[in-house]
Amino acid sequence: MKLILTLIILFAVTNSAHSEGLTIAPQSITEWKAVYGTVETRDRVPARARISGTIIDLDVSEGDIVIEGQRIALVKDDKLAFQLDAHTAQISARQARLKTATEDLERGEALIKRGTITVQRLGQLHAQVDVLNGEIRGLEAQKRVVEQQISEGEVRAPGAGIVLSVPMAKGSVVTPGESIAVIGGGGVFLRLSVPERHATTLIEGQKITIGEGQTGRLVKIYPQIEGGRVLADVEVANLDDRFIGRRIPVRLPVGERQALMVPKSAVTLLGGIDFVTLEVNGEPLRRTVVLGAGMMQDGAAWVEVLTGLVAGDQLVNNHE
Repeated sequence: MKLILTLIILFAVTNSAHSEGLTIAPQSITEWKAVYGTVETRDRVPARARISGTIIDLDVSEGDIVIEGQRIALVKDDKLAFQLDAHTAQISARQARLKTATEDLERGEALIKRGTITVQRLGQLHAQVDVLNGEIRGLEAQKRVVEQQISEGEVRAPGAGIVLSVPMAKGSVVTPGESIAVIGGGGVFLRLSVPERHATTLIEGQKITIGEGQTGRLVKIYPQIEGGRVLADVEVANLDDRFIGRRIPVRLPVGERQALMVPKSAVTLLGGIDFVTLEVNGEPLRRTVVLGAGMMQDGAAWVEVLTGLVAGDQLVNNHE
């Protein structure tokens, strides 16, 4: 019994001294390009003035959150108020004349029964009433136009979102179409500007590494190249939208190449020099290596060997 126990212990010690070997062979690894992505809103819509005038109220500033239809500013044109007063006065005058014409028509209808006035005169009274009614309707329509123009002095948010910029100030004189504020909404994404030599390596739907460990998905590649760069949009879950225009480091897969990789646990650092242990003719042999970049593969840390190994070498991992 003691002999069997001794053999088991010796077998365990032998296994702890030499772990399983690994044959070194070239592996395909992804080449990465480091670029910066800019946080952008999906929609960037200016809230524009619809009439000319002076801004008498400015209700928002940069960073404010607005909802669709919320008033942003009020533009006032004094000429519109004068026009409204003029139309109101003209309507009042026409209504007074209409009242007199209606009374004349009623008297004419009573007199025609007695034969005091002619039918022609009665027709003139009817026409006078109709003309005044038409003039009043026309003036009321013009008044509604002016009232609509006055109401259009209220500049409202075209959509829900955050106020990105307010180029105007209270008291500024504006013309129709001028931007009072710029609203960003619809969520945020990352806008990439990639050198055109990498344009053909970008594929919609591929995963993109962002910052420290966060990932996103390439959702759109724009076909037009400007200034030697192609634009692409990356969708990222829970992307911080507090600062629009913020730059975030991004790693793009731009190709593949062959490399010799070893587990990081197989590398020993002695005196500032990296070593790995190889099995040569059945014996462990320590060899100096120059390491490159590391990567995670199947949950384990691996590192590229630049020099010191060749394909076919037998690696002994965790040799002691």
